[in-house]
Amino acid sequence: MSAEPRINDRIRVPEVRLVGPSGEQVGIVPLAKALELAQEYDLDLVEVAANARPPVCKLMDYGKFKYESAMKAREARKNQAHTVIKEMKLRPKIDPHDYDTKKGHVVRFLKQGDKVKITIMFRGREQSRPELGYRLLQRLAEDVQELGFVESNPKQDGRNMIMVLGPHKKKTEAMAEAREAQAARKAERQGVSVEEPAEEPAEA
Repeated sequence: MSAEPRINDRIRVPEVRLVGPSGEQVGIVPLAKALELAQEYDLDLVEVAANARPPVCKLMDYGKFKYESAMKAREARKNQAHTVIKEMKLRPKIDPHDYDTKKGHVVRFLKQGDKVKITIMFRGREQSRPELGYRLLQRLAEDVQELGFVESNPKQDGRNMIMVLGPHKKKTEAMAEAREAQAARKAERQGVSVEEPAEEPAEA
């Protein structure tokens, strides 16, 4: 079934409860009268409550209504927050440079308002030293505590140890801040005037 409401000649009932263009209640009128009024106002007769008895119809510019509804839906989708869980894998004996790189990724994810699942992968004899993984996860949580918190404490899962970090900032806030920063950068680029190079002092 189509989600589109019935309009004008597609409405097949003897009478309707009519609502005027400004939302005023006209009352129950024959369908022919409602269609006549729609022509007078140069508007469409749109069925807005098909299950009512009689159905409720409104006089409106249906093309404009559809356009505005589509724009609202698009804006709502744009602002919709999808919580994403990113994953970062570490080794218990990670070297300092790799640790800093991985931590940088975690920081970026948390700033974006995403959760981060941290997985420590144990191999061979490392499995007998779970405290190495636990200490590493604790260190990482402390290093990013300004941006996120431990949502799920470290726990052993077979050969892995897993911890989940949640962002302090909501996804919608992070998205809004990112858009503001982008707009500011764009305005800054457009507002920068190209300065003429300073004249070199004349030689004596």
